[in-house]
Amino acid sequence: MEGSILSQGDYVGTELDLFSAATTWKAYWSGEIAPFLRGRVLDVGAGLGATAEILGRHPAVTEWTCLEPDRGFAAALAAKLAEGRLAPHTRIRRGTLAGAAAAGPYDAILYVDVLEHIREDRDELARAAACLAPGGSLVVLAPAHPALFSPFDAAIGHERRYTRASLRAAGPDGLALTRLRYLDSVGLLASLANRALLRQAMPTAGQIAVWDRLMVPLSRRIDPLLFHRAGKSILAVWAR
Repeated sequence: MEGSILSQGDYVGTELDLFSAATTWKAYWSGEIAPFLRGRVLDVGAGLGATAEILGRHPAVTEWTCLEPDRGFAAALAAKLAEGRLAPHTRIRRGTLAGAAAAGPYDAILYVDVLEHIREDRDELARAAACLAPGGSLVVLAPAHPALFSPFDAAIGHERRYTRASLRAAGPDGLALTRLRYLDSVGLLASLANRALLRQAMPTAGQIAVWDRLMVPLSRRIDPLLFHRAGKSILAVWAR
């Protein structure tokens, strides 16, 4: 596989620690993903375990596999598991999807802020589809709108941002697209400001706090009123 986050080397981005405090945003997107979790879950590009910490103890999940190629992140995940910060049924695998496929099939496969790092995204999702059990779900959460591609995206190794059309086109053959929606319409305004005015390579902790504490709660109210037609992130779910 290609793409900085899913190569065999170490991840070049520095944003994971910075965004770890965005608890309101985590609650938002995890609530959108939770209905699709059951059985054996594969968390691709698990990073520092944000998704596993939030959703790994979901009552319908029987096994959660964190798949992470970065040495340091894999070690941090193992430490969290040993400390009891991850569900007891969590497994840590260092590597890529090619190595994890033999351990399948999986009832849900997640790419949470990961697919945008992978150069051959359609090939990646096709491989994921081959690892999906009947009735399973393939879930992608990614940054939206190519026009918003900024120095921040480049600094953390993003290959692209998605539109509804481009993410739909990246989807694997043989699966049904059951959900495609934008999230965080108010946060979209912050991204527009950064793109047009600030052009920062990395937001500050204060900026993230303002977005998480003020903008995301507003988005959770406004997004349904807009029928999820606007937002700085995009969610897609395919089902077998």
